[in-house]
Amino acid sequence: MALLPEVELVTDEQKVSYGFGLQFGDQLLRNRFEGLDLQAVMAGMQHWYEQQQSLLADGELNPSYEAIKAKQQAAADAVAARRQQLAEQFLTTNAARSEVTTTASGLQYEVLEAGSGASPGPHSTVVTHYHGTFVDGTVFDSSVQRGEPAQFGVHQVIPAWTEALQLMGTGAKWRIACPPALAYGEQGAGDSIPPNTPLVFDIHLIEIRD
Repeated sequence: MALLPEVELVTDEQKVSYGFGLQFGDQLLRNRFEGLDLQAVMAGMQHWYEQQQSLLADGELNPSYEAIKAKQQAAADAVAARRQQLAEQFLTTNAARSEVTTTASGLQYEVLEAGSGASPGPHSTVVTHYHGTFVDGTVFDSSVQRGEPAQFGVHQVIPAWTEALQLMGTGAKWRIACPPALAYGEQGAGDSIPPNTPLVFDIHLIEIRD
């Protein structure tokens, strides 16, 4: 990509104009369009603003839009298929370990330390420390790292947590592996957790506050 010419930002009009450009640039980044040609973007903006003749007829744009959408969808499908394959491989391998118990729902858990206290009910409020990772060990959320335990209702979390917490005694430390269907499923969770992603949590059930 050719470097854009330097611009002066002296007058208020120049600064505000530059601000408009920043806002439009932010929109372009949010669209995550691969292969963006900034020179072509600038040309299109200039031609429209100056009411010049477009270099493309209306009928030429839609096929290109559809072609780009098809490429993006194919790439997304390939990533999703690979992610699903890795999820299945991990869960199959993990379930084969003698330390791991698999419930009827597909939840996999390993008791790191047994708890001696009561177990929470479905509407209990609990205090826990947790450490959440992807199957490759990458941390995506951790109360342990923040240094502050979390408090929430047993029914207010993902299905894997709701099930596991009710099987744990207070004081217990478990490691659970959550199939995507018991975590955030096909939707994922924003930019943090992709769709169809198995999750691993170390959970310490500290207290029940009913």
